[in-house]
Amino acid sequence: MKRAFILLLDSFGLGATPDAAKYNDSGANTFGHIAAWAARAGAPMNLPTLEKLGLAAAAHAACGQWADGFARRDGFTAAYGAARERSTGKDTQSGHWEIAGVPVEFDWGYFPRTVPSFPAELTARLRELGKVPGFLGDCHASGTEIINKHGDEHVATGKPIIYTSADSVLQIAAHEESFGLERLYELCELAFKLVEPYNIGRVIARPFVGANGKYTRTTNRHDYAVAPPAPTLLDHVKDGGGEVIALGKISDIFAAQGVSRVVKGADNMALFDALLKVADEAGDGALTFVNFVDFDQAFGHRRDVAGYSNALHEMDARLPEFMAKLREGDLVVVTADHGCDPTWTGSDHTREHIPMIFFGPGVQPRALGISETFSDIGQTVAHHLGVQPLSNGTNLL
Repeated sequence: MKRAFILLLDSFGLGATPDAAKYNDSGANTFGHIAAWAARAGAPMNLPTLEKLGLAAAAHAACGQWADGFARRDGFTAAYGAARERSTGKDTQSGHWEIAGVPVEFDWGYFPRTVPSFPAELTARLRELGKVPGFLGDCHASGTEIINKHGDEHVATGKPIIYTSADSVLQIAAHEESFGLERLYELCELAFKLVEPYNIGRVIARPFVGANGKYTRTTNRHDYAVAPPAPTLLDHVKDGGGEVIALGKISDIFAAQGVSRVVKGADNMALFDALLKVADEAGDGALTFVNFVDFDQAFGHRRDVAGYSNALHEMDARLPEFMAKLREGDLVVVTADHGCDPTWTGSDHTREHIPMIFFGPGVQPRALGISETFSDIGQTVAHHLGVQPLSNGTNLL
């Protein structure tokens, strides 16, 4: 019996890639800078489970430095390394698709760092079709900051809040109660059709609740995403008769292509609870793919170093619960899709190496070095499950 689990810590980068200068990210290092911050604060990070698996050693291979507070130099229990992205950009979709064997060889469309960010003809048409009085924002922004900035005016006027980021994305935020959740979804569906000529990867519905300048996003986020341009690891597993269980936003990122079952969770720990349940249920040939989104949306983009550090400690503390459920034939990989250094300027993703930490009952510990494509992860998983090989990547095990 063989199963596979991809545990993706969204935005957990291990240091800038050689081409990071093209993205103004030279020197970015999500893990390294969080560890340095913690050491300066007098409370060094302590991630014993991940450290023993080889996290700090993988980071050392990626950036040439040992993270502050991580002293282990041998005796690792996983096959560990790091990977560089072949796709252009530093997008959520690009990272996930490349892991699954489909690097993005084309250029996504992006909206400029101007105010307004969106073409006038696009917003005019969306306003007409969506029957809204206008829009607020229309800029590059942090999603949590912009709803607090414009939330009161949105509730008073009924104008949705629109914004973008370094991703190929148009995001629409609206109050669940005063504007309506279904109405927000309908507006995003209209927007998804309208952005097609601009080659935009996703439209994201960002519902929120609250009042009087204090607003919080809800768990009813929904991504409207372009489908991968070729079959991915998910398709290969499903076509081969295995169940593909997508936790968190994985199904949205792949436009539900190749997904058998969707499991949602309110936050990282709720998703971890769901992962434990799936580990008991998943059958032979199953692929479980989980995205722990809080690292990115709640801490990376918000530049919340303390929050990011705390989330890593929570994850590390719970990993042994999951590891205790593993069976003979199980393969697990801990990875990421890009960086989002909470100490970096702005609020966008950062172009970084990602971890590749493979473990399970049959995995021999060793250093894997640096992969030149994220697709090595997917190819390794495909080989383990015995499904059709991917068109990109190398089996690392």
